[in-house]
Amino acid sequence: MRAMAVAFACIAAPCLAEPVALTATEIEAALSGKTAVGDWKGRAYRQYFNTDGSTIFAMRRSQSTLGEWRVNAESNQYESKWSDPEWESYGVSKDGVTLYWIRVDIEPQPFELVDGADLLWPEQKNN
Repeated sequence: MRAMAVAFACIAAPCLAEPVALTATEIEAALSGKTAVGDWKGRAYRQYFNTDGSTIFAMRRSQSTLGEWRVNAESNQYESKWSDPEWESYGVSKDGVTLYWIRVDIEPQPFELVDGADLLWPEQKNN
């Protein structure tokens, strides 16, 4: 009877699930050849993850930055390196179609993925 009540509650009102941490294999499969689209601390960005390990990060009205990316199989984290020689690590979690960059020093940063290298902003696509 209790199971029916829980099932009914999930139908009547959306059940809020916690984001699930992705494994290294899932992170690599999710990011490879795709573009992340989101807001980084309130600023719109797009980041393409090339299958060769290069990445391009673009914020609206800013110059793009070329870097490297990889996935650490031991820690199950995405890692990127820009002009600094040190790799930065992020966990990646998923809740439905929304993914999140996870670090202890910032709030989870939501993003979605689109296929291919899609670094143009919507207003640029119409020109």
